[in-house]
Amino acid sequence: MRQALLVCFVFSALTLGCKKSDGSNNGGGDASTVSDAPPLSGDVYSLTWGPKSVPAGDPKLSEDTECITVRLNNDAPIKVHQLHNLLATTSHHLIIYKDDDPAAVENTTPTHCTGFTGALNPSGNIAPLAITQKDDDEVTLPDGVGYTLAAHQMIKIELHYINTTDATADAKATVNFYAADPATITNEAGVLFSGSLDINIPAQGQATLHQFLTLPTADLDMSASKIFAITGHTHKLGTQVTVGTADSRTGTVTTVYNPMPFSWSEPLTTTYATPFSVPAGGGFDFQCNWTNTTNATVKFGESANQEMCFFWVYYYPAQTPKVCAHTQQIGGQNGTDLCCPSSDAYCALVGNALGSGN
Repeated sequence: MRQALLVCFVFSALTLGCKKSDGSNNGGGDASTVSDAPPLSGDVYSLTWGPKSVPAGDPKLSEDTECITVRLNNDAPIKVHQLHNLLATTSHHLIIYKDDDPAAVENTTPTHCTGFTGALNPSGNIAPLAITQKDDDEVTLPDGVGYTLAAHQMIKIELHYINTTDATADAKATVNFYAADPATITNEAGVLFSGSLDINIPAQGQATLHQFLTLPTADLDMSASKIFAITGHTHKLGTQVTVGTADSRTGTVTTVYNPMPFSWSEPLTTTYATPFSVPAGGGFDFQCNWTNTTNATVKFGESANQEMCFFWVYYYPAQTPKVCAHTQQIGGQNGTDLCCPSSDAYCALVGNALGSGN
């Protein structure tokens, strides 16, 4: 599943001090091309998920999404500018959250949880810091950008694992936080997760999903934030993800993500030396392509045997964490745009869909 690439990827993860950019049409800003990732530096604080023994051959046991919630061993507040994530081979992806929920309690035992549960927390007190799918992933934020963590900060670690081998294997993740000089950090980073639930790929067939997601500025004003990295995400049937920005669904699209070729297992991250914003009142024009080599219809789901059409943008200054999605299943000809959590009753569809499949 994993390959040794000479490129930077985020998930995938927020690998922003990366090896190369993808060379896509970067009309929203200048895509950076960095010859070498900056070295990891500063005081390091570490957390570990697992290990957990994952059996092979039983779909009910060989794949799951499980979380732990633990306190970081920092005695004083810190500004994090870099992370280093290490995953065992059974790991599909890892999400790290800053958990400021007053009701949070430590739980060091991996326990089943809904995928992306932190980003959908209605309190708004749980924020994603990084998402990774690489087995060895160094995360460096742009100059002046970081995450503020309180003393003994509560951290939620969500791991989606799947054992596709013929033998029992361990699922494990280690997360290292590197503290920077607080005087050098002037902006908080944020992560926005966006896409669609409308996936229906016929058996032994191909499919394309092309939609426009209008961002509701009352809940999430991306025209006021600077996007500095973007990553597309599908599962194993995905062949391409393309993302652009426009001032409306009928406006001129500026392509900001279009890796050639697209690798579903280690999707490339495009980083921008000059960050860009989404036009006020506008949104994202995005497309996913799949080739279904199985004998069954494949629909949306978090399981690695189902499919997704999502992308992540990394930006500053951070806003209240949201998961945004477009769907044509409700809302008539133009469908419906959702940014959750919110009071919109349809946000339950997003949570239920993300929790399906394992």
